[in-house]
Amino acid sequence: MKNVEQLISEKVTQAIDILTRFGMPNAQLNDRTAYCLLAIVNITPEKKWQNAEKPLIGITPMMDFTKINYRKEYAPNSRETFRRFSTHQLVQAGIVLYNPDDPSRPVNSPKAVYQISPAAFDVIKKYETKDFDKALEEFKKNQKTLSERYSHEREMNMVSVKIRDEHSIQISPGKHSELIKQIIEEMAPRFLPGCELVYIGDTGEKWGYYDQEIAGNLLFNVQEHGKMPDVILYVKDKNWIVLVESVTSHGPVDSKRYIELEELFSSVNADKVYISAFPDKSTFVRFAHDIAWETESWIADNPDHMIHFNGDKFLGPHKKA
Repeated sequence: MKNVEQLISEKVTQAIDILTRFGMPNAQLNDRTAYCLLAIVNITPEKKWQNAEKPLIGITPMMDFTKINYRKEYAPNSRETFRRFSTHQLVQAGIVLYNPDDPSRPVNSPKAVYQISPAAFDVIKKYETKDFDKALEEFKKNQKTLSERYSHEREMNMVSVKIRDEHSIQISPGKHSELIKQIIEEMAPRFLPGCELVYIGDTGEKWGYYDQEIAGNLLFNVQEHGKMPDVILYVKDKNWIVLVESVTSHGPVDSKRYIELEELFSSVNADKVYISAFPDKSTFVRFAHDIAWETESWIADNPDHMIHFNGDKFLGPHKKA
């Protein structure tokens, strides 16, 4: 009879073999990705592949599963490595689904979960049987179609942001993105009529929109900077660059952020306006004591009003004496 260490070694080797036969890149043919797969189908060392399951499971539970069942402990800060270099590629390959219970869940949500895809599940349950090769061949033949379908399902939950009369873009779903949509479609027309959109940050990608021509004329480049504000607008007739933070869970333009943005945009040949945008009054109240002077605040559920934290004027850049 095999001891526990032998069973563990055998299962990890088999998981890597499955990943190899699914055609995963060499960078994912390792123990870490094998543990992810084993956790996603709930295969413990003594369990047969035919008894695979399909639970919904997050990254931290995968790491806990690995520690308990495979005696391999990863540091808590390895969570991002699991996500970026194992589960992300499993999702891209159509082997695993991301947030199948709620595709509208924000991409950076702590509640994010993964689940084996139905097609991959049918293949994995046949591992070590005569039907495995045929099932795998069928999976690979249909894989492009499956990936397109899963991608379409995710896209249907994206937030549509109208940036011109004839054009709109899609950004990742979630409260943060919904507020960005309100900033552009509700706040900007009221307080910054005729402004041009320069940049939208997105929780799913590095940015959701970037007008390099306007940025270049203003003498800045997004790619050269660190943490950008969520939205950048340009008011041409006043030569204002408006830097907006969408505040849902992270903070507003406080004193630290004000200095940081001043430095990031120090080369810009336009006057700077800073706005902290909130979805509602309760969120505003929670962060009000942090808001920096010489900035503005806007609340989406009271869209006709702007709160001014610069006493010498209303909306506009603050001129230093």
